[in-house]
Amino acid sequence: MNSSSNTTALLGRLLISPIFLFSGFSKLAMYSQVVGFAGAKGMPMPEIAIALAAATEIICGLAVLIGLKTRAAAWLLFFYLIPTTLIFHNFWASSGAEHQEQMLNFVKNVTIMGGLLILAANGAGGYSLDRTRGAKA
Repeated sequence: MNSSSNTTALLGRLLISPIFLFSGFSKLAMYSQVVGFAGAKGMPMPEIAIALAAATEIICGLAVLIGLKTRAAAWLLFFYLIPTTLIFHNFWASSGAEHQEQMLNFVKNVTIMGGLLILAANGAGGYSLDRTRGAKA
């Protein structure tokens, strides 16, 4: 990768990671409310599921941010978003303003999944811990 591509990859990581970090930390900050919401959506063992979701978002979000094990983190976040998107943004089961909001969130998640696939395919770029540790970036 040339310097311009490395800068672009870094910028992409800096832009995609905050959504996972903010989401993970907000799950911890509002744990009981999020667990209640997950339980209402029919999620089994919501206490454990939300703790695992927060851990996944924070750990993988940080990995993407600093470019450490980036491909693996991007794949984990991609697969994490599949059930998350289908369960929590099922716009087809709502109407009115909620339908519109959930459809927007659904499309947003699918868009993020596209970015994660690009990151998984291309790696973190040169400005990353993956590159400094000698991993294929």
